[in-house]
Amino acid sequence: MVTVPLTSALNIDYRPLQELLSAGAWLEADRLSLQLLCRAAGEGAARRGWLYFSEVSRIPVEDLRTIDRLWRAASGDRFGYSVQRQLWLGVNRNWERLWPLIGWKQGYHWTRYPDEFIWDLSAPKGHLPLSNQLRGVRVLEELLTHKAWEEASG
Repeated sequence: MVTVPLTSALNIDYRPLQELLSAGAWLEADRLSLQLLCRAAGEGAARRGWLYFSEVSRIPVEDLRTIDRLWRAASGDRFGYSVQRQLWLGVNRNWERLWPLIGWKQGYHWTRYPDEFIWDLSAPKGHLPLSNQLRGVRVLEELLTHKAWEEASG
């Protein structure tokens, strides 16, 4: 596995996420990723356990990049927010074209959480992390347009 620097502007320990991803515990890593995003977004989100779209911009660049790099490293660049972003940009930011591409929707039917999602490397590229984004497109859009992607993230 590729070594990922575990940098955090908030002194968040990303080793547990790294361990889950290294072990291929994708569902558990997805749930922990949401907790870590909430923690990085602030006390309100951490307490609730989910994000308002308006809180995503509070997540420090270093922290979002660290979570993304961990997902990319563990999956051979199949999973991660930056992977989802590239796919989304590739379909001209069209959500209805993105959902089936990443396996979140088939025809008129949304993939049901967690049982219908694919929690291994056979999943479509960009399938994970889900991080409970089915709550609505606004949070995911904020993640995919976060300032972390404005510069080369390596």
